[in-house]
Amino acid sequence: MAGLTHLSLFSGIGGLDLAAEWAGFTTVGQCEMSDYPTAVLEKHWPDVPRWRDIRTLTKEGFYERTGGLRTVDVISGGFPCQPFSVAGKQRGKEDERFLWPEMLRVIRQIRPNCVVGENVPGILKIAARQVVEDLEREGYNAIVFNFEAAAVGAWHRRSRFFFVGIAEGRLTSDAESERSEGQPSARTAEQDEKPWEMQPDAVYSIGTAIHNTVCGRFDRDARRRESPELADGRQWAAEPGVGRVANGLPCRVERIRALGNAVVPQQAYPIFRALAEELNRRTDNGKVHR
Repeated sequence: MAGLTHLSLFSGIGGLDLAAEWAGFTTVGQCEMSDYPTAVLEKHWPDVPRWRDIRTLTKEGFYERTGGLRTVDVISGGFPCQPFSVAGKQRGKEDERFLWPEMLRVIRQIRPNCVVGENVPGILKIAARQVVEDLEREGYNAIVFNFEAAAVGAWHRRSRFFFVGIAEGRLTSDAESERSEGQPSARTAEQDEKPWEMQPDAVYSIGTAIHNTVCGRFDRDARRRESPELADGRQWAAEPGVGRVANGLPCRVERIRALGNAVVPQQAYPIFRALAEELNRRTDNGKVHR
């Protein structure tokens, strides 16, 4: 498959998927266990292979159901927030809904060029360090940062922490992923000892691109304006005229719950756009072959 590819985990109603598509990625797989969000995904991505339980998503199944893909450019996922949310008991790793290890397993098997994770602010003191260190040990330069929906014109703060990882050195093409699987990452002893503190140039460039995208295009006081602009010029009207990815589906209570759990696409769009620009730049420079 030509072009940039995206595998969506814990897809919800497709907020990250929509952001990725705006940035030029094609979603080639989704994973969502809840019935109502799955109905939304089936409506808007009817031809995309879908898994209901992340524990059943394996590299073999991915290869079979995607027509022979062995890897993707980006794996994204807003893994369940209940273990970290202040609305719950914040049991962290002791909570059975702590599914970051399953997302990490899929990353290990499929070896994407980039990773985008999302969660509530409560993750910072409970598991953010583990997520970043896990990504670093798998050969990704990783950063974590807070980004509010209000920064892109929403009328609510919706503070979320995003984890962005990009593979070190030369990126992996689909044809090469099988050969690289299982090989240890080429990290130094110093990097393994202090993965949290390492901020290599490749990640700095991504972080700078994201910062410039947000600060260069959006007014931080956008929520005070009558008609705030969105990522690509769309308008975010006041309720009840807000366009929703869940439009056209019944069940108001389920819809409101799904929207409450969703990722704001405009919030994630600058991240995917920065990654797309970096991936395309590396392709042009011969650091990844398609």
